[in-house]
Amino acid sequence: MNTNKTTSESKNMNNKQSFRVRVMKYAWQIFKNTKIYWRHCMRLAWEIYRVSKAMKKGVVVFYYKKADGTTRRAEGTLQNLPSGTSLVKKGKTPSYKTMTYYDVEKKGFRCFKIENYICSI
Repeated sequence: MNTNKTTSESKNMNNKQSFRVRVMKYAWQIFKNTKIYWRHCMRLAWEIYRVSKAMKKGVVVFYYKKADGTTRRAEGTLQNLPSGTSLVKKGKTPSYKTMTYYDVEKKGFRCFKIENYICSI
């Protein structure tokens, strides 16, 4: 029996489960804060997941509503971050309430509430 094959299969299974768990946690936070239909929460959660995945590969242009109600156009990335930076501090669990990204225009980290996400280009 080849243990390497079973180990890689279990890693693959954990990755599949982890991204689904992440999407469900995003959807639950959106539902809890907005009380919109669950199917809309799921659609928005999948879109946020896809944007975060795309930001790991390069710069993504997206829009969200700021706390003051205005719409913000952002160019964000999660790729090639400045050295010594981390999105999640050691010993802390990631937050599913906000989306953190590195703003290419402002040269700094920014975040927004996930229920305020509008769309990406």
